[in-house]
Amino acid sequence: MKKLITFVFAIALFTGATVNAQETVKKGELKGAKIEFDQEVIDYGEVEYASNGEREFIIKNTGDAPLVITRTKGSCGCTVPTKPSEPILPGKTGVMKVKYDTKRANQPFSKSITVTSNAVNFPTKIVKIKGKVLANPNAKKVTLKKPVKPAVAVK
Repeated sequence: MKKLITFVFAIALFTGATVNAQETVKKGELKGAKIEFDQEVIDYGEVEYASNGEREFIIKNTGDAPLVITRTKGSCGCTVPTKPSEPILPGKTGVMKVKYDTKRANQPFSKSITVTSNAVNFPTKIVKIKGKVLANPNAKKVTLKKPVKPAVAVK
């Protein structure tokens, strides 16, 4: 008798879970935290050498559960993201700061930031920064007074 009751209970529990899952699929909507960025690419434009390289991505939770950013990683050491310290509640926004090292003179840059979270729509999301650091105005120009002779004579 106990086995029969356990079996009937298990069937009822399975049927309820299946119906609930089917309702979610029918609506085409995932339940849980959802991540959305105000912009996926921040264009710094042209920035001065050694200027402030910090920018902010605004993250919105469009889901129905708290959004937890578990990890943020820049594509190299010159790009340092800082994740929100607290979960982002449904309907609310949070800020992810990104700092780019602008002491890399006279060159364009394009870097990516990988954001890992508990979001059901994008558990891993990549956003980007781009721009160009202008030449260092204090850099000394190197000019050679005499032509350099090769160390080995060329015949």
